[in-house]
Amino acid sequence: MNNVALPFESFGVSHRGCVRELNEDSYLVEPETGLWVVADGMGGHDAGEVASASIVDHLATIGIASSAPDLRARFEDRLSRANAEIRRISQSRGVTIGSTVAALLAMDGRFACLWAGDSRVYLIRNGSISQISKDHTEVQELLDKGMISAAEALAWPRRNVITHAVGVSDEIVIDFQQGEIMPGDIFVLSTDGLTAHVTDAEIEAAAVSATPQAACENLLQMVLARGGTDNVTIVLVKIGDGRNGAYPSPSRAEG
Repeated sequence: MNNVALPFESFGVSHRGCVRELNEDSYLVEPETGLWVVADGMGGHDAGEVASASIVDHLATIGIASSAPDLRARFEDRLSRANAEIRRISQSRGVTIGSTVAALLAMDGRFACLWAGDSRVYLIRNGSISQISKDHTEVQELLDKGMISAAEALAWPRRNVITHAVGVSDEIVIDFQQGEIMPGDIFVLSTDGLTAHVTDAEIEAAAVSATPQAACENLLQMVLARGGTDNVTIVLVKIGDGRNGAYPSPSRAEG
């Protein structure tokens, strides 16, 4: 992370799962620019893959920012460009396509998490996991209004219907949370293919007990062993891990 003396390590994996024919997820791991992203495309017939790849392709052009506000501005600019491109593709095909996005930006000892849809960002700090993002879904809105219980939400028939995504309208609705980076922090970004099969406690246990690469691979195998009903993508960023302070090479993958 630019101008931050804390060592860190990051890794990402993506898999189509056990049921889906295509992987419509994409992800980005670019530690040199302080950016990590997951995106879950929707639309079917490869359109979802096009949408999530558009987000990743545009965000991959951010480059080295001069400050944390500059990084945030570059992120929002590239996301806006992706939104416009996805809109053009939707109109040319006569269908609605789009993608969730969940991103971690980190620079100058600060972090910002930005998201649209139900892909998530978790923070594990001081032995406790918390979900930083808040799902943009119909079921979350019902929970917020007290119309259904948490137990009912797990089996709600429309629990996977999202209310915000990139590419579905001319204006992007995106939420964010920001804060200070602390030594030992672990950020986990994932599409809903992970959280459909793995609990928050299991995510925490896997993340704290292994390197980011091993943790990602262990979580993926857990999902596949439990049926992997959706595409699954996991990106893990570990801050101040004394076992490995090396800066990994930037890498990028698309579903």
